[in-house]
Amino acid sequence: MEYEILCLVLIILLWVAWAMVTERRQRRLEEYGRLPPGPRWWQLVTNIFQSGFAPHVSFAKLANKHGPMMTLWLGSMSTVVISSNEVAREMFKNHDMVLAGRKIYEAMKGDFGNEGSLITNQYGPHWRMLRRLCTMEFFATNRLDAMRGVRTKCIDQMVKFMEDAGNRGTTSIDVGRFFFLMAFNLIGNLMISKDLLDPKSDRGAKFFYHAGKVMEFAGKPNMADFFPMLRWLDPQGIRRKTQFHVKRAFDIAGGFLRERMEDMENGEERKKDYLDVLLQYRGDGVEGPSRFSSRTINVILFEMFTAGTDTTTSTLEWAMAELLHNPTTLQKVQDELRRVINPSNKLKEEDLDKLPYLNAVIKETLRLHPPLPFLVPHMAMDSCTMFGYHIPQETQVLVNVWAIGRDSKSWKDPLKFKPERFLEPNTVNYKGNHFEFIPFGSGRRMCPAVPLASRVLPLTLGSVLHKFDWVLADGMKPVDLNMNERMGITLKKAIPLKAIPIAYKG
Repeated sequence: MEYEILCLVLIILLWVAWAMVTERRQRRLEEYGRLPPGPRWWQLVTNIFQSGFAPHVSFAKLANKHGPMMTLWLGSMSTVVISSNEVAREMFKNHDMVLAGRKIYEAMKGDFGNEGSLITNQYGPHWRMLRRLCTMEFFATNRLDAMRGVRTKCIDQMVKFMEDAGNRGTTSIDVGRFFFLMAFNLIGNLMISKDLLDPKSDRGAKFFYHAGKVMEFAGKPNMADFFPMLRWLDPQGIRRKTQFHVKRAFDIAGGFLRERMEDMENGEERKKDYLDVLLQYRGDGVEGPSRFSSRTINVILFEMFTAGTDTTTSTLEWAMAELLHNPTTLQKVQDELRRVINPSNKLKEEDLDKLPYLNAVIKETLRLHPPLPFLVPHMAMDSCTMFGYHIPQETQVLVNVWAIGRDSKSWKDPLKFKPERFLEPNTVNYKGNHFEFIPFGSGRRMCPAVPLASRVLPLTLGSVLHKFDWVLADGMKPVDLNMNERMGITLKKAIPLKAIPIAYKG
């Protein structure tokens, strides 16, 4: 912990030194009216200290002073931050292609390449091929319908684990941990037809561990990203540590891949999963290779696990925290569930359309607690002009969806948890066309998993609210529940949610 604090202080000192050098350059560019306005280096540093190193909060405060489209210098990294639905609309409607590049941080630059990555690949023919394959074979409606039983199995298993761990209503549990186990097993079943976190699966537990460490290290501020001269040194060891765990996870994924190829050679029959799709892929050589290498398949598998589990977990944990923090809202959603679904029955996917308040709770959670507060960083592939301001090539573009979701110009009582706002006529949705509410992004680089998330999130939350009544641990009162955030790759609760599940008898 002391080492991390020392590194953070060193980052700030180097940042200040570099910013003083670039101050003159920034001022000269602004005098010509080329860059969006922004704070001086001392204003930026002061604001970050005041906000407790929470950049989404710091940048939202700075936007109130400098405008919803502002320039920041993070060391040598030129960054444009977008903080309003009007500017987001302009970006995704009129500049989506030129700003569809990716800013790739040092932690994710390793020996394994990114040829299979939807997240870090630059926009182009190869990326379009990967996106099309993903949406047609993994997130297509007919594919999701066919895998309905898998989702039900994983959620039922999670509910059973919660009930056992809660010792029949007397012991508190780490709620987020059980959501993570469910999400991880769900992706495992969809990708390779396995429960990876089965108590008997040692490999699954190791894969789970290494994937979690990658997410942890990749979310840390890294001096090497802000100061290119330090890249070779890797002063915090973030790249080295991240790639160590990536290699271990890839070794395990490679084992799954070898087993599948042996099964195919032996003619074993099973329901087709996404790994089969990848192994049987035959491209035309124009938008990508004619066949995927084992390394590419490992990248795809690993990315699906890391992207699909952390975001699902954080959203569900925040939803439970907000409901326990607001007992009246919790009572409303449980009343709806138990009125529509008999207490002796299980919630099913086909019931979700009959539960508008449950769906509104999910949307309100995503508004206040988007899993990726800046989305995945965009990058200008070429220079462009937006609202009269110049955005140079290779500028990092951050869309502060956390700030957009709390903008009083778009939302009444923006800091209050009010699912009712999503019950109003002509309510917004998260499909990327309502720019005041884009937790999954918009445009070409929008998260492709929205069709899956729109099923899994309400079904999982509804299942645990229908099955259990919930009590905060250690006699804590709802008003005292800690709702602070912890920034990493995803926006998590600073203190994990502990609660007691009590089986509802009806």
